[in-house]
Amino acid sequence: MFKPHSASDTRRIAQAVILVAMGVSLAPYTSIPVGIAKINPTQHFINVLAAALLGPWWAVGAAGAIGLIRNAMGVGTLLAFPGGMIGALLAGLAYARTRNLYAAAAGEILGTGFIAPVVSALLVAPFLMGKAIPLLALLPSFLSSAIAGAALGVLAIRMLERADMVELGGSADA
Repeated sequence: MFKPHSASDTRRIAQAVILVAMGVSLAPYTSIPVGIAKINPTQHFINVLAAALLGPWWAVGAAGAIGLIRNAMGVGTLLAFPGGMIGALLAGLAYARTRNLYAAAAGEILGTGFIAPVVSALLVAPFLMGKAIPLLALLPSFLSSAIAGAALGVLAIRMLERADMVELGGSADA
């Protein structure tokens, strides 16, 4: 049965669409080829924003949509899926549990910087890309991209709060 959307659902959909558009439109300018991977700190910036503003499942959906569109445009690789979506999930779950923005950034860094390279090296590269990519070749690029993007995400949320454009609530560090 069809359930009509509430105003808050419509707002979340609009925010998710804007974040996806930002992630896609900035990708050609912020994608940096590093070996087989094209790192994209913008993805991790968007993940932190989506995690704090929308929640874990919306963040994962936005990351997946950005990865799909980036690949269709030729400015991404299949590594964008674990690289973006795992970090988005952990950032969203960390924020939902703690209401702390720094916890969201840490979740993004853990998910993208440490877990996604393992998934990419062991599953995505050999089975979907037909390539063997050493884990140590992916770890530095995923980690540096996640750290840069998470820091930018925290900075952006803080600036939006100061401008009274968003109110996250929660703890003083939220």
